[in-house]
Amino acid sequence: MRILVTGGAGYIGSHTCIELLMAGYELVVVDNLSNSCQEPLKRIEKLTKKIIPFYNLDLRDEVRLINVFERYKFDGVIHFAGLKSVGESTISPLKYHHNNVSGSLVLASVMKKYGCKMIVFSSSATVYGDPDVTPIKENFPLTAVNPYGRSKLIVEEILEDIFNADKSWSIGLLRYFNPMGAHKSGLIGEDPNGVPNNLCPFISKVAVGRLKKLSVFGGDYDTPDGTGIRDYIHVVDLAKGHVKALISLMAKPQLLKVNLGTGQGYSVLEVIKAFESASGKIIPYEIVQRREGDIAECYSDPSYALKTLDWVAKKDLSEMCEDAWRWQINNPVGYSED
Repeated sequence: MRILVTGGAGYIGSHTCIELLMAGYELVVVDNLSNSCQEPLKRIEKLTKKIIPFYNLDLRDEVRLINVFERYKFDGVIHFAGLKSVGESTISPLKYHHNNVSGSLVLASVMKKYGCKMIVFSSSATVYGDPDVTPIKENFPLTAVNPYGRSKLIVEEILEDIFNADKSWSIGLLRYFNPMGAHKSGLIGEDPNGVPNNLCPFISKVAVGRLKKLSVFGGDYDTPDGTGIRDYIHVVDLAKGHVKALISLMAKPQLLKVNLGTGQGYSVLEVIKAFESASGKIIPYEIVQRREGDIAECYSDPSYALKTLDWVAKKDLSEMCEDAWRWQINNPVGYSED
C-alpha cells in the first residue's frame, strides 16, 4: 500500500514515517518545510534502508498537489501538515485558518478527484476546549479556546461532512495530547525553528545550553503545584497509533474519532524534575504570565483507543525524557549541523 504523508518531515510526521516503513507501507512525503527540514527524511532512509520520494510543496498549491496524485496512486493519506502554535494562532488567526483549513480543503478535493477516500487526520485535544472534568472522553462536547484548536475542529467537521455525504470514505480523526521524546537511535527528534512552543524541546535546549532558562507559563492554576497539567505521550507511541488507525480504516469504511494519550497527567514542574533526572542537568526556570488560550488541566481517557485500535501507550515519562535528551546531546544544534 502507498500512503501520502503530508507534513512528513515534521516531528510527529517523521516518526510516523519510520513506523509506516517498518510496517511495510510505501510512502510519499509532501511538506513545505515551514517548520522543518528535509534532513530527518534522509536519516529515516538510512535507518530503514528505504527510499522516500519527497516533494517540497504547500497543500494550498493545488496544481502541484495534483501533479503528485497524477504520478502516484495512493491508497490513503496521513495528514499532518499544519501550523501548530497556540500562542501564535491567537496573534495571527487568519494565518492559521488559511493554512490549516484551506490546505485541508484542497487536499480533500484532490483526494476525491483521484478516488483516494481514506485519510487519517492529525487533530488535537484542543478540540475539547476547557473541559469541565478530566479525563477527557471522545464523546465530550467539542469547542475551542484558541484559533489553532478552532482550525483543527473546523477540519474535523469538514471531514465528518464528507463522510456523511459519502459513506464509502474511511476517515480517522486522531486527537493527540502532548507528544514528547524521540527515536531511540538519537537520529530523529524535535527541532522546531526559533524559540520552541512545546515544553520538551524548550527544556532540552536549556539543558544543552542553547537557552538560558525555561519560561513556565502560569504558576497560579488550580492544580497541585500551580502549573498546567498535560498528558505527555511518547512520539513513538503516537506514531504507532497511526499505523493502528490505518489498519482499522482499511478494514471497512468508517468515521473514527479517537484520543491518543496515556491517561496520566503531569505538571510542568513534574516534567522539569523528570528531565533533570534523565539528563543530570539543572533546568533553570521562571514563572511567567499565563499564555492566552492555555487551560489548567488536560489529560485523556485512552480506553476507546484500546477498544477500537488495539492501541495503548507503553512508554512512561522517564523514557520520554531519556530519549529526548539522547536526541539533544547527539544533535546539540538540531538538524542544522548537517
